[in-house]
Amino acid sequence: MALPALHDRAALTEALVASTRTSIQLAESDPVRDAWGDESACAGMTVGGLAHHLLAQTGHVVRGLSTAAPSDAPVIGLLDHYTRAPWVQASRSGETDPDQDDKDNSAAGVGHERVLAVARHALADLPGALALQRDPDVIHIPWQGWSLATPDFATTRMMEMVVHGDDLAASVGLPTPEHDPLVVDAVLDLLVHVSLARHGQVALVRALSRPQRSSGGISAF
Repeated sequence: MALPALHDRAALTEALVASTRTSIQLAESDPVRDAWGDESACAGMTVGGLAHHLLAQTGHVVRGLSTAAPSDAPVIGLLDHYTRAPWVQASRSGETDPDQDDKDNSAAGVGHERVLAVARHALADLPGALALQRDPDVIHIPWQGWSLATPDFATTRMMEMVVHGDDLAASVGLPTPEHDPLVVDAVLDLLVHVSLARHGQVALVRALSRPQRSSGGISAF
């Protein structure tokens, strides 16, 4: 369900590179470095842990593109991914993922400069990885057990970068970064459709056009 533009490899590469650069620029800032060990806006995560989680998304793409998907792993649609993923239901119940939080907090222990260096390396590898010819053109998600078409998986990673970029900026009192229009279009398209599946058409129409009749929040997660 990725936007048609993102099925064009050049546009997909442009969008992923742009979102990664924006994320790195935020994470390399002095306020993030100075607050590295402090609690972030996401309960259970330090600022460093949150920055690591944000910057790890591009590495997931690069690794996924370099690894063949298991032939027996189902390939599902983008919206099915958010229907099935256990963390989605958990987040809607107000739960966090302490295991993931611990992993990111621990990974951030190598320090600000090392986390940034790994992210810059992934960014350098990204265009070449996306240029590889692959058949089928899917990326396996080992922690879920299924695969997504490469543009769909890329959209999930950009969503993570946009959302957690806001979290990271809020954690240290910086303005939330603005992303490239290609990135914003893809991420908002995804969030609207996930929200639509959760709340229904009427709730979205009213929240977006008739707030006086809104039935409440329309959060996707």
